[in-house]
Amino acid sequence: MFLELDFDALHARVQEHESNLLDGRVLKHALLEQLGRATAILAERGITPKLAVIQVGDDPASSIYVRNKMRACARIGIDSLEHRFPADTSAQTLHACLHALNQDESVHGVLLQLPLPAHLDPSQAILLIDPDKDVDGYHPDNLGRLMAWRGTLEPCTPRGIMTLLHAYRVPLQGTRAVVVGRSMTVGRPMAQMLMRANATVTTCHRHTRALHEHIAAAQLVVVAVGVPELIKGEWLAPGSVVVDVGITRLEDGSLSGDVEFEAARQRASLITPVPGGVGQLTVATLMENTVRVACKANHIHIDLAALGN
Repeated sequence: MFLELDFDALHARVQEHESNLLDGRVLKHALLEQLGRATAILAERGITPKLAVIQVGDDPASSIYVRNKMRACARIGIDSLEHRFPADTSAQTLHACLHALNQDESVHGVLLQLPLPAHLDPSQAILLIDPDKDVDGYHPDNLGRLMAWRGTLEPCTPRGIMTLLHAYRVPLQGTRAVVVGRSMTVGRPMAQMLMRANATVTTCHRHTRALHEHIAAAQLVVVAVGVPELIKGEWLAPGSVVVDVGITRLEDGSLSGDVEFEAARQRASLITPVPGGVGQLTVATLMENTVRVACKANHIHIDLAALGN
């Protein structure tokens, strides 16, 4: 895989904070530290990973996400390049930018910040990104490789969840897992990654009947639908592990996940908070994918566990 994380070290870090929370903030910092070590190794060989981010329009949430990505790059030694276009930018202009970045050998990762303005087709734009630079993992070639369990670049949120589960040493082999949501960005790739880890996976969605019965039978629940407190705490099996991907801002300004958190925390052995859980790992995994591309492009294998501290 060109880049191998030190999961023993990640486990040691998360174990320093005793609770039943799957703490994304703690793991994010530990993961970024490891990636900083990897970029330092690459720098010794004259290689600096470079991420190009394209934003069309001035959506406030997108601007915050892009700023966070730029900060993460600077923190661990990744060069960043931002292309910001007005909301009325033509498809021709956007596609020309993507083509130029594909051809630029100094750029290792290309990320198209979504959503795009309504007149631009995101599926068409994603198809134009070189799959070997697709650090979001959304290109159909990369999703197909994931289906074949031979992927190098995988969608950041589900891959970050797998890092979280491995760091906390949540057993997956033979585990009854339920994924609620079937989006291309989270639900479907999440199910594939869990099956690759030998879990027995059920995918639920808006047409699923008796959702609570599926939840009650699960040892691991991953929810990504964007409906506040859809999953009730009383539905969960005692001792189950709960990963809440959803995050919604309520009318009072507070943030809510897809799981009824306080009630669920009383039954779960481990649970992600919202905020402070999965969202923390998405940007960190984007950095991981960018470093991975730089390693692959230069035929370098970095095993952080073998290197030690």
